Parts: sequence; structure tokens; C-alpha cells
Amino acid sequence: MGFVDDLPLPPYVTREDVVFALRAVTVHAPERPNGARCRKDGAAHPCRLHRWGRRVLEKRGLTDEQVQRLIAGGTVALP
Repeated sequence: MGFVDDLPLPPYVTREDVVFALRAVTVHAPERPNGARCRKDGAAHPCRLHRWGRRVLEKRGLTDEQVQRLIAGGTVALP
């Protein structure tokens, strides 16, 4: 699903982009307990930075499971 205000993706995803994307996904996580809003900027979750981060990680080839592992502080081999 595309949003009008989505941030553009880089033409190719570098390791540095992955670092920025992980930060965006982590910082712009849903607030607790209901998760309807971004805990960073109060926008409806997922906010545009969270969506951008997820799209970058998906473009790099990471699965949702790998993203969750990275968010939790684990490691994965980047494709």
C-alpha cells in the first residue's frame, strides 16, 4: 500500500541505509499499550519514517523475522 507522503527509497540500499532504516523502525515504533500512534511523533502508526524503514529493509531482502531479530539486538547476515 503506497501513501502519498511516503519518503523515496534510495536507488540501491547500502549498509548505512540499513542502519538508518533500523533506527527509523525502532524509534518510530508503536506506543504501548494500543499501538495506534507512533511513540516518537504521535502520528498514526505506522508513521512515514517507520514505513520508509520497513521498505528499505524489505528492498535489502530482509524478512520480517530478520528485522525483528535486529531490533532485539541480534545479528543477521545482510543479503
